[in-house]
This record gives sequence, C-alpha cells and structure tokens, in this order.
Amino acid sequence: MLITEQAIAKVKFNEAGLVPAIVQDADNGRVLMMAWMNADSLRDTLRTGKTHFYSRSRQKYWMKGESSGHVQEVVSVQFDCDGDTLLVLARQTGAACHEGYRSCFFRELDADGNWKVNAERLVDPEQVYGKK
Repeated sequence: MLITEQAIAKVKFNEAGLVPAIVQDADNGRVLMMAWMNADSLRDTLRTGKTHFYSRSRQKYWMKGESSGHVQEVVSVQFDCDGDTLLVLARQTGAACHEGYRSCFFRELDADGNWKVNAERLVDPEQVYGKK
C-alpha cells in the first residue's frame, strides 16, 4: 500500500496519539479484534501489509503474530466519517485472540444474563505464549 503523510494526517489520533482499530475478517466479515494504533504502527501496517499496534497496558509497540505466528495480512484500511476509528480488513492466520480463539469476541450474553463462550478454542494460549 502507498503510504503518504497526507493520508496519515487525516486520521484523528486522540490526546495520547492513538486511534482505535477494528480488525475484521476480510473473507467472512467477523470482527476479530480491536486494538490501538499510533502513527508509527499505522505506517508500518501500511508499509508491511501486516497489522501493527500499540499496547496501552504494556506501553509497547507490537506486530500481531510476532510471538504466536498468528499474523494478519491486510487487505484494506478504512476510516470512519469522523476519521477517528480505523477498520482494517485482514486475513487471519490462526487465532486472533491471545486466549486462543479465532476472534476476541468469543463470549455472548445469554438470556439469563451470563456470559457464555460461543466459539471453539483453536490453540492453548499457554503453549503459544507460555504461562502467565
């Protein structure tokens, strides 16, 4: 993808220099995850064709799949009408979620008000990331 500073400048980063990025499966439309990007991670996402993010909790720049191998190949990057949220269409290798699921959205509120797992775990996170 062509990277221009004019394109990056149109994105409205928040006061911390971050913008939310929703990653959606390019093939079936399922939302895989949401993470934060800063200008550098957006540039690298566009430059490499693989998603890069900024972790607020770890205060760390990271590439999706750098430790797990579960990378996201970018198909397109879009932003909303306000320019303050990104939508990344990607092809996911393996699990998008660090808990081992295809999507980070694997819990659903049932009729009794309980959160139930609604997906199959693809990998054991301890085998991929080690014990926490």
